[in-house]
Amino acid sequence: MNALLLDYGLLLRGVRVVVFAGAVIAAVIALVDWLVRTRRISPFSGVARFFRRSVDPLMVPVERTVIRAGGQPAAAPWWTLVVVVVGGLILIYLLDFIGGLLDQLAAGVSAPRLLPVLFLSWAFKLLEFALLVRVIVSWLPISRFSRWVRWSFTLTEWFLAPLRRIIPPLGMIDITPFVAYLALAWLLEPLLLGSLRRAIGV
Repeated sequence: MNALLLDYGLLLRGVRVVVFAGAVIAAVIALVDWLVRTRRISPFSGVARFFRRSVDPLMVPVERTVIRAGGQPAAAPWWTLVVVVVGGLILIYLLDFIGGLLDQLAAGVSAPRLLPVLFLSWAFKLLEFALLVRVIVSWLPISRFSRWVRWSFTLTEWFLAPLRRIIPPLGMIDITPFVAYLALAWLLEPLLLGSLRRAIGV
């Protein structure tokens, strides 16, 4: 298990380097493509022709999304950079999260009495992550029925629906996911995990 954790740590460091390098390369490409699109670089230059032929086709999906949202096509390179950076940060977060789970699992295997505490902690973390996904999705033009996010609604709607009957929205903003997150992370999780630790003597 220790060898696996060591290999995973090396993998995570490698991914961080790759994500950083990818973000730098994406920033340079976004800058040059923006300069081409806004004609700060001559559209007849070799650089402009190369970018129109090789880079612009890769940005078509982002460009369509930007136009549908009412933005300018020239902003597509910057939005592409945002997607690359945010996607890289999410990947690193998920890998860190998985690494933490592996560390906890190793501790649970070496001390089996800790396993109930670990499983309860994982259940809370999953619910908290699902709430964060719901909040992020509410800011984006993504349907709640999308296969990528539907799971987060399935996991959380059962306790958010009663909260909505008690807590009114603030204007157009539904604050129940925030309230639920705070209740889970700051109240229920410490209370239940502390009680379980005392019960099993760890």
